[in-house]
Amino acid sequence: MTRKQILILNGPNLNLLGKREPEIYGYQTFDQYMEVLTDKFTGVDLYYFQSNHEGELIDKIHEVGFSYDGIVLNAGGYTHTSIALADAISAVKTPVVEVHISNVHAREDFRHHSYLSNRCKGIIIGFGLRGYDFAIQTFL
Repeated sequence: MTRKQILILNGPNLNLLGKREPEIYGYQTFDQYMEVLTDKFTGVDLYYFQSNHEGELIDKIHEVGFSYDGIVLNAGGYTHTSIALADAISAVKTPVVEVHISNVHAREDFRHHSYLSNRCKGIIIGFGLRGYDFAIQTFL
């Protein structure tokens, strides 16, 4: 049996988890949380990529979007601005689950709209880093 391949794709400023606004995003780095995920999901090949550059995120979606079993995407601020990321999600066959660490609907009004949501298999919002765990489970 082939192991499932899932990409966790984080957008801008998520490289600062653990330092950036810990009252919103927590004190754990994503690298630390990635260890938790790989320990929990031993039967899955999890891959992680983070970039602050929109084009690199799009390139990664194109790279894995026809061969992986799932993409867990936290596009950060690009969620609210990027039609290009939405188009990339639509262009590939791999399903995408949109994740947000904080409850974006309890924050500034501009965060209430996502260009990505209607292109995704589902959305997980406001459960902290555990949202990534929940998203991975949707592909198993």
